[in-house]
Amino acid sequence: MGRDLVEVRRGVYRDSVSLMLVSRTVAAVPGVLAAQVGMATELNRDVLQGMGFTLPVDLTPSDLMVAVRAEDDEATAAALAALEAALAAPAGGGAGAPDDAGRVRARTTGAAVRAAGAGLALVSVPGPHAFTEAMDALTAGANVMVFSDNVPVAHEIRLKDEAAARGLLVMGPDCGTAMVAGVGLGFANVVAPGPVALVAASGTGAQQLMCLLDAAGVGVSHCLGVGGRDLSAEVGGRSARQALRLLDADPATQVIVVVSKPADPGVEAGLRSVAATLATPVQFATLGAGRGDLTDAARAVVEAVGVPWQLRRPWPAASADDTPEAGQRFSVLRGLFVGGTLCDEAMLVAAPVTGRPPSNIPLAGAPRLSARQVLDGDLPPDAHAFVDFGDDALTRGRPHPMIDPSLRLQALQHTAATAGAPPAEEQPGRGVVVLLDVVLGHGAHPDPGADLAPAITRARRTAADRGVELAVVVSLCGTAGDPQGLTRQAQALLEVGATVHLSNAMAARAAVALLTSTAEEAR
Repeated sequence: MGRDLVEVRRGVYRDSVSLMLVSRTVAAVPGVLAAQVGMATELNRDVLQGMGFTLPVDLTPSDLMVAVRAEDDEATAAALAALEAALAAPAGGGAGAPDDAGRVRARTTGAAVRAAGAGLALVSVPGPHAFTEAMDALTAGANVMVFSDNVPVAHEIRLKDEAAARGLLVMGPDCGTAMVAGVGLGFANVVAPGPVALVAASGTGAQQLMCLLDAAGVGVSHCLGVGGRDLSAEVGGRSARQALRLLDADPATQVIVVVSKPADPGVEAGLRSVAATLATPVQFATLGAGRGDLTDAARAVVEAVGVPWQLRRPWPAASADDTPEAGQRFSVLRGLFVGGTLCDEAMLVAAPVTGRPPSNIPLAGAPRLSARQVLDGDLPPDAHAFVDFGDDALTRGRPHPMIDPSLRLQALQHTAATAGAPPAEEQPGRGVVVLLDVVLGHGAHPDPGADLAPAITRARRTAADRGVELAVVVSLCGTAGDPQGLTRQAQALLEVGATVHLSNAMAARAAVALLTSTAEEAR
């Protein structure tokens, strides 16, 4: 098991991304079996306790936790030395410090906007503090992209009403993806310029659509993210309406696409009424039962701009020898996603076979999984289930899983250790199909395959040791221009036995096709 060390540093704050990098540095020390360095948020405490660490009872979110499991005292000492060096590394000058030209940096967001003459400000601070910074930027005359999640809906409405009164746009909160005049913000794929613009109440949905367009040879002019709640009944499409009008005035845009996870019907109807008044054609890629998927939407957009539909995948399709056979071997489907819209789309694709599966972002009428159930892996071994690890409840005090995949990797291993059952003499095996999304682009993990490929190998070995077969199907959302290397990532996953698709909907259909006919009849 190794030796456990837990330290608490009271009142020491570091942001979640920098602490993720510190954790990786410490975990890479020879002899270290596990290492986590993070603020003592409820989620991070749950994660460490789930890893078997014993924590003090008097922790607060302003405390820094250090947990190390090492083979011996020498490895523990080396881990602590690496920790101190990583924490001491300079993070750059703060507000009020002089820059390289000797000028004093602005102390507020609004002051920075005015000093730079900026037309757009990006806000990425803990959710409860985002309102102050975003309002400061709006009053200084800038459009705002709020990357922060866990922002109260009342704050979102006030910000968007203020923006409308000033003729400005608020993208977000929880706007993970945007592109303005070819410049990517947040999580952004490298796509060619072109005639299509997106209004996106979805981050990974927008990325999937842009990547499919790119694979079909069609470029994008802008992607204006409006936040995942914008098309809810509470927010009422406030930013989507403004974004439509802005894009309608852009001469480079020939087609506008509204992409969203399932939207409030009344809000969507109102948005369609607005779209009908515009000079630029508007297509809707809003997910829902009985509707087309994002790949269907991409095809319709490509054909609308006069380009023949062809989804070019830069790696060869799996051979028959590499593809698991459907039939009597797989009866459990687990979707482990970093993208909420991709998770929604996969559940909608799977629902005719699996029913409405339990999820932490369930379809209407489906059972809801709590964050605690997700963290504890508290799922019946034979149950279908889908998890969005990017949901707000699982990102408090942690980087988004597109940056830090550790929670999903733990869930993959837990699935391999508990789900399904070996075949009995008179009964077919209850193998497990795991459906994963991998999202590339700027801002995302620099090499997701390097973490995921060995995790898949371990998971398949763990399942095999129990007599259970585990198949892995991956939707790879990316472009040839992305820094991680689209083909390189696909090859790393193919080499460990996964099947890989550019289209998330196609990946979901491939996963569902592996389920046994008896499982289909039972559900």
